[in-house]
Amino acid sequence: MAGNYIKQFLVSHSSTDVSNDASMAAETNESHLLIIEDDQGRKEFTLENPVYSIGRDRDCNIRLVSQFVSRRHATLVRLPREHNSQSFYYRIVDGDAKGKLSSNGLMINGRKIPSHDLKNEDEIIFGPQVRAIYYLLRNSQRSGQTDASEYDITLINPGMTDDIEEI
Repeated sequence: MAGNYIKQFLVSHSSTDVSNDASMAAETNESHLLIIEDDQGRKEFTLENPVYSIGRDRDCNIRLVSQFVSRRHATLVRLPREHNSQSFYYRIVDGDAKGKLSSNGLMINGRKIPSHDLKNEDEIIFGPQVRAIYYLLRNSQRSGQTDASEYDITLINPGMTDDIEEI
């Protein structure tokens, strides 16, 4: 069933949606980061694309180096948030985009589940010593805007303080 959902998602989103990826991230002030730890160490991936394949296969967008990981272990799909059309989240689904499940499945936050809407600091276990941590980073200010108090400088002439004391 998850495979059918991914197929529908891929078909319903045209390639023109991809051209706005960078501008969409800038407008929402959100960054999606996936940190992978595998047999080759630690790698960081900034997530911006609508779909990512994760696995051992050389053609995967996010390649995992381990004999315990399936060739196409999981798929990340970007979906819009209901309350904000400019904001989105990622869902991780076990297996490839065609619905073929991985051999070992996914352990997310200690539970084996076929799919999960990722939240900040979720831990995904793909196999022994192969894991990922997802981070949703939100900027508190929009780029290009500054807080007015940052530039509020009051200058006092030393001669003015003498006059106040004499009164």
